[in-house]
Amino acid sequence: MEREFQSHTFEPIFDSNSKILILGTFPSVKSRENNFYYGHPQNRFWSVLAEILGTETPKSIPEKMRMLIENKIAIWDVVGSCEISNSADTSIKNVEPNDIGIILENADIKTIYANGKTAEKLYNKYLLNQTGREITALPSTSPANAAFSKEKLVKAWEIIKEDLEK
Repeated sequence: MEREFQSHTFEPIFDSNSKILILGTFPSVKSRENNFYYGHPQNRFWSVLAEILGTETPKSIPEKMRMLIENKIAIWDVVGSCEISNSADTSIKNVEPNDIGIILENADIKTIYANGKTAEKLYNKYLLNQTGREITALPSTSPANAAFSKEKLVKAWEIIKEDLEK
């Protein structure tokens, strides 16, 4: 598999009221085409989040942004640019991390979550020393994580709702 250099082209979603930060690895091919997070139709991110928040699954980008902001959730990705083959997180090399200080300095983030083990690993390698903040890995919502049904993902991700209620 040949890797291509890619840069992250869309901004983090957050505001000053954000309490939870969810970090992915790097946008998939579909997300890059759609210019927004979790754009692959089989990715369960939006449906899992909607279920734990008790809302309808958002369809449009404005609806997705509104759901995040209204529920005090920020999202971004660990990787700002890298070499990657298609959407395979396992192929990521030559990482330039995003500067998540932009979010941490402008929002009251209480907890940082990783959407999957690879996001956790990359955060710990590239950002932990910069932030001094621990990250908690949640099972990936990617369609590649076939071991987790949507029901199992919802159960694991419910910790976010608990954090928001504190």
